[in-house]
Amino acid sequence: MTLVRAAQAEVLDSDPASVITLLLDPEHTGGALTSNRTLLKHGTDGAPPHLHTRSGELFFVLDGALEMLVGEELHTLHKGDTLFVPPNTPHAFAPADGQDADFLVVITPGKPRFDYYRLLDRVHRGEATWQEVGETQDRYDNHYVDSPVWASRRG
Repeated sequence: MTLVRAAQAEVLDSDPASVITLLLDPEHTGGALTSNRTLLKHGTDGAPPHLHTRSGELFFVLDGALEMLVGEELHTLHKGDTLFVPPNTPHAFAPADGQDADFLVVITPGKPRFDYYRLLDRVHRGEATWQEVGETQDRYDNHYVDSPVWASRRG
């Protein structure tokens, strides 16, 4: 059993518009899953289109609304909605227009991702670059892709 108390969870908040709380990584779950809680405040870009070759990703909206790209389709998830994205499926997410989005993410099977989120936090502190993030695509199974649907959604 692994218990993560809220007061003990690592919170990455260098970008105040995007707060990630690290919950469980494969080292805590025997490789079963990775999990975090993310708060994206309205107006932030969210996560650009990407896919995972070896893991699926579950999203559960705790509060607010989350706009999601899955394949070539756009969906808006609201409080209580759950969405599972299978491996090799392009997806992206951001808060829906005028809303914040507070949601739980579960990646299964687990892939060590805490250091990926810490790298993003370092980018927001000016201690790392987006190029460095791009160079970690294979290590963290986070492969960026182009999506005209996502790029034109608010155009």
